[in-house]
This record gives sequence, C-alpha cells and structure tokens, in this order.
Amino acid sequence: VQLVESGGGLVQAGGSPRLSCAASRLTFNGHVMGWFRQGLGMEREFVAGISRGGGGKKYEDSVKGRFTIFRDNAKNTVYLQINSLKPEDTAVYYCAASQSILIRTTIDYDYWGQGTQVTVSS
Repeated sequence: VQLVESGGGLVQAGGSPRLSCAASRLTFNGHVMGWFRQGLGMEREFVAGISRGGGGKKYEDSVKGRFTIFRDNAKNTVYLQINSLKPEDTAVYYCAASQSILIRTTIDYDYWGQGTQVTVSS
C-alpha cells in the first residue's frame, strides 16, 4: 500500500492550498480516509475524515468551516481543501487509510503516507 501526499509548501496566511493524497495498491473505496497533522513538538492530531463513499465527513473543531475533505474514488485520491490559512495550521499533514466502517478520529489507522509540510507565513 502506498499513500503519497502532495500540495504542501510555504503559503501565506489567508491562502487556500489543496492537499492531495494518491493511493495505490489499496482497495480505495473500501477504506475510510483521514487527514492528520503534526506540528513541531506536538502530537499528531486528527483534522478530517471521510467515509468510504464520501457521504460522511468529520472535522476537528478548529478547522470546521475552513477545511473541506473530499475524495474521488475513480482516481483513488483524497483531498483536503484548506481555506483562510492561519499560522497555527503550520504542520506536517498526513493522510491515512482505515479499514474501519466508521470514521475514526484517533491515530489507529492502518496505512499512512509520509506527509507533506505546510508552512504558513504571516
């Protein structure tokens, strides 16, 4: 299984980057997908999750209204649209896949990508 994130970089505050995670060697539509992030010296935290079909979504409270998770099962890709970027959003963003039926907000996902760094400049 391979999960490859892209779309990070140095972005100005207020910007709207879109992160992508391409999956391979995975039954993509059979997995819940999640985005997590880890700031420097911080624990990895749940950001957003999406159900297998895409109809169910969960968000961490601090990103509700600014982040949107969506997936394209035909392309085996999950996305995280970030709007109104804030300095506190600076972190490495990871995508993860879970065989669970439910969207988990804990880090016990089955597969992880290597992460993409998002750095917010003010």
